[in-house]
Formats: sequence, C-alpha cells, structure tokens
Amino acid sequence: GRRAKYKQGPPAPLRNPDETRPSTKRLGKRKANADHEPEPTTNSRPIKKAKADKPPAPEKRTKDPKKISKVRFEPTPTKEKSKPLSEEGESDGWEVASDLEDVDGFAVDSLDDLDIDEDFLSCSDDLLRGVPEELDLGSDDEEVELLPQKGRKSKQAERPTKIIPTASDEDSDDDESDNEDEPITGKNIESRSRALDEKAAREAELDIEEMQNAAIEGSDEEIDMEGEGEDAEAFHLPTAEERAEEKNHVADVHVVQRRMRECVRILGNFRKLGAKGRLRSEYVEQLVSDIASYYGYNDFLAEKLFQLFPVSEAIEFFEANEVSRPVTIRTNTLKTRRRDLAQALINRGVNLEPIGKWTNVGLQVFESSVPIGATPEYLSGHYMLQAASSFLPVIALKPQPNERVLDMASAPGGKTTHIAALLQNTGIVFANDANKTRTKSLTANVHRLGCKNVVVCSYDGREFPKVMGGFDRVLLDAPCSGTGVISKDSSVKVNKSERDFHLLSHLQKQLILCAIDSVSPDSKTGGFLVYSTCSVTVDENEAVVDYALRKRPNVKLVDTGLGFGRDGFTKYRGKTFHPSVKLTKRFYPHVHNMDGFYVAKFKVEKRAKIKASTQEAESTNAMGADEQQEGVGFDSDEDKPFIEEGKRIQLKAKGLRVPRRRQSDIVVKAAT
Repeated sequence: GRRAKYKQGPPAPLRNPDETRPSTKRLGKRKANADHEPEPTTNSRPIKKAKADKPPAPEKRTKDPKKISKVRFEPTPTKEKSKPLSEEGESDGWEVASDLEDVDGFAVDSLDDLDIDEDFLSCSDDLLRGVPEELDLGSDDEEVELLPQKGRKSKQAERPTKIIPTASDEDSDDDESDNEDEPITGKNIESRSRALDEKAAREAELDIEEMQNAAIEGSDEEIDMEGEGEDAEAFHLPTAEERAEEKNHVADVHVVQRRMRECVRILGNFRKLGAKGRLRSEYVEQLVSDIASYYGYNDFLAEKLFQLFPVSEAIEFFEANEVSRPVTIRTNTLKTRRRDLAQALINRGVNLEPIGKWTNVGLQVFESSVPIGATPEYLSGHYMLQAASSFLPVIALKPQPNERVLDMASAPGGKTTHIAALLQNTGIVFANDANKTRTKSLTANVHRLGCKNVVVCSYDGREFPKVMGGFDRVLLDAPCSGTGVISKDSSVKVNKSERDFHLLSHLQKQLILCAIDSVSPDSKTGGFLVYSTCSVTVDENEAVVDYALRKRPNVKLVDTGLGFGRDGFTKYRGKTFHPSVKLTKRFYPHVHNMDGFYVAKFKVEKRAKIKASTQEAESTNAMGADEQQEGVGFDSDEDKPFIEEGKRIQLKAKGLRVPRRRQSDIVVKAAT
C-alpha cells in the first residue's frame, strides 16, 4: 500500500499514428516486461493504440511542485476517448511523470531508478481497474519518507556530515538546516541574526578553550623536553673562553639564531629551564653578544637597547629595526583637502589609505606606479613626505591661530609647515636651525607649501633667549642619537659610543632650559613647550625632562593629548624620576609601526615672586653675616678695572671692535 501510493498511472494512447512509442529509457522495466510477456488477457493492462481522428493536445509542462501536488490518474480504455489526467489539462500521463522532477527533495530522472518487482506491478494493475482515486503527493511542508534505493541517493543522503561535531551542532542542527533553506525575510531576519551571533559566541568560547589547552600542553611539552636529553640535542651555553674563540672567526648564522631562541626560552622560565651551575647573567651576556653579531650592533649599543625591554620584547624590537617603516605623507591643508588629494593620487596609480583616527591629514602609501616625490601634486605643494612619528609633536603642541610659535630645530621643515597649516597662515612662526646649510631645504619647503607666516633664522638654540623671547608655544625637536630611526639609518648601529650619549644628553639639557626661558608665562592662550626626540634611550628622554623639572620650578608636565603610546619611565635601573614623568609618551617600531619617538609637554607658569624675594633676603643676610665675621668688604672702585678688562677679552673673542684702553686700565695692567 505504501509503495502503491507513489505509483504512476498508465500512459494515454497516442493521437498521431506517426508518433513513436515512448522510449525504453523512459518506460524502464515496464516496457521490457511488456515485450517479453505473452499477450495480455482482458484483465491485463490496457494496450496503447494511436487514434488518427484527433490530433494530440499541446503539451503543458509545469515545474511548480504546488501545482502538481494533486493529480488524478485514471485507466484509459482501448477504444474510448482519453480523459484529462491533471487539473492543468495535461494529456500524457508519462509526461506528467517526467515533470515530477523534484518534489520535497525527491528527484526522479527515470523509472529505471526505482526498484519495482513483479508483485508490485500486478497489484498496481488491479488498482488501476477500479474507481479512480485521488493521488495525494503531499505539500511542500511535509517530509516524505523516501524508499531505499539501490542506484541513486537522495539529496539529504548526499549531505556531508561534520567530521568533528561541536557543541553547537548537537543543539540546533535541524533548526539551522531548516533556517538556511528558508529565504531571508523581514520576519525571520532578526531570529537568524540572533542565531548567527550565538553561533559565533560559541565558536569564540571553543577557540579560547583550545588556546588554553594548547598553552597548557605547550608548557607540559617544555617540561617534558627537559628530561629528553638523550633523544633531543641538549642546549649547551658557551663559556667565556668559547665565546672569545668564536669571535675570532665568523659564526654560523643558523647556530646563532638557534642559540638566541634557546636563550629567550630559558630566560622566560629560568627557574625551571636554567642549567645547574649557570647564572642568569651568563645567559643574558650570551644573548646580547648573539644579538650584536646577528643584527650588526656594537656591544655597547646592543646592551643599552636590550635593557629597555623584557627579553622576548627586545628580540621583537631588534627585528622591527630591520624592516622599513611605511611611507607616509602629510596633506597640506593650506592648498587642498585630504579627500581630494587621495582621489588625485589614486587616479595616478597610487595605492593609499588614511594612517589612523589620531590624525586627519596623514596618508599611508602602499605602492605607487609613479615616483611619490615627483608628482605634480607634490611639486605644487599639496603634500609633504613625512614620517608618521613627526606628526606627534605638532599634534601635542596644538597651536592656535594668531600665536607666536618658535621651532628651535626646524630643518627640513616638516613640523614647521605643519604648524603653519594649523595656524592657517595667521600669527607668526620662527623657524630656527643652527646649521645654515640645512636652512636651504627648510626655505624651499616653506615656499613650496605656501606658508606665508614663517620667518627662517639660524641661531644657536642655546643663545636664542638673548635674541628673542616671549613666545606662546615652543617646539624643541632636539638633536639626538637616532636610536629610534635605525631602520632608516643603519650606521647608528656601529658609530654610537657611551661618550656620544653623554655629549648629546648634555646638549639636550642646555637646549630644553633655553626653550623654557623662551616661553612667555604671561601668554593668554599658550605658555606650552613640547620636547621630542627620535630616540628611545632614557638618557636622552626621561633624564632630560627630570633635569628640567628640577632646574625650573615654575614648569610642570601636562598630558600630551595623544590617545596612544606607552607611558614614560618613572624608575629605570636604580634611577628614580619625578612621578609626573609618567605623562610623557613613548613610541616603538615593533608596537606602533612607526619610528621610535618620545614626546613630553610642559606648561610654563609665572614664577612666585614672594618666594624669590625671601630667598634673596636670606642670601644677602647670610653674606652680610659672613663679611662681618671675616671683616672683609667688597671695594667696587678697586675691582672696576678688572671688570673692564674682562669685558674687553669677551668682545675680542667674539670678533667685535674693542674700545681703547684708558690710562687707568694700562696702569692696572702693568701693576698686575
């Protein structure tokens, strides 16, 4: 009975005698059985005969499963007029059967695909002779239980199953399969979105569990590797004699790399992995020596940079210095907008995108089919080639229109023109550089970018307060060792010594004091100083800032306004700095993908007059008491010739005209 439910009706007789009988491919086993069996009796199946009196009806095929869900099949007598077989007016039962291509996922290509036996055929013949019955093929929503087939599998049977089922699959496999087949509508979009979010959350939890398990297994493997001295090659830390011998000849790169990796692994967990009888300092010395030989540093600089980071991060820093930083440009807002500039460069074949949310004028260039420093836009001053780290001091300075700003070390002009753009060509910018030859490139960039409020000068920054003062804001990008831009200048690896760092830090301390003295504490809008270097060493950064705080009590550190970067050190290798040094910002190439940089921002306030007057009174009282005790006074008339002679010597040293000596001075000189 269940098989008969899907039994198709007999074919209708052909209308045209010229038409051929249905092919054996479509009839399958039924035609084969009819050919081999003897002539049927009156109770056998009706024989199809062609009628010439009436042409065949036109074929109407329907592919919609809903329209062919209920079809009537009736036995057709040999000499009687055929009846319509379906509601749509189809005249051929075999054609209707061929149209049933896919109903509820059940595909039928030919009758050969069905395994039909003789009992089933005889039963179907009896059913066909009776009263016509309505054959219900079911609706789209019902699930049809398919018959087992030998030659062909259904679509559901062909669906691949997951090799490793997850927890989410156990709960909602059926629901997800049903929902995926349904079209997205306004009613189910919210539920499907919620289901996708839940699935993503479950997968994220599984990923975290896998990572934790992998970390536990990795630590277990490391512990197990300690006891596998016989199976795996044990790491041998060279002694001092072996290191001295190794320096005489070129070491194997692969050996040095493996030794560095082993030293980092052991120093990460020295208590468990360290060899007995060997000190931690020995591993550190070996690692620093290998870093110096592998990356090409001198021993002093390799150790100095290694001490700034943890062991694993130090390797990342040295590795980042071997990779060049991305090419970045700054949009000149005096002449164009960033959107227009980006579109113009894209039309020329430049692949670029904005640097980040922290700047609204920077663009990062990935590749270019034209020289980025020779485009018409560059020559017309629409942008300037500038490192991303050079944006930071100007962003921290934050100049306001109609202010007087000083850039003490301005060449080649990237920061100066950025300040002029932020001022919108109002106010005035003094661009100073001690090197006269570098002022040529500075002047050229100022003219190219259309900065009309810039004055270029060349003075020693240590004497600038005597030349001019009273600035609202001052930017000091101090000369430094360049340990943050090693990727650009690899000569820093070998040409820097301890003496260079002492001289540079001394120069920076002098410059920062003069910069503080150039700031006007009475400024209504400003009174700020930004100190920056392209170095990562503490001697040139935190030590200089702490020195300025101690020497100028009317100065304090404020927030830089930069939303990223690491805080400055307050303690470093036994040195303790002012707690406010934490407000400064450090930038590293391996963390922020820009040159190593340091930025500090000062606020210059008015000096307290009361405290100064009291200190002067106390000092004069102390000096008067000392003079009274010693009984010695100061005779200005007697010392006046010596003062005049000292002034003459100073003028002569500066190359200025020296006034004639007076007769009294000659007498004094002869007496001396």
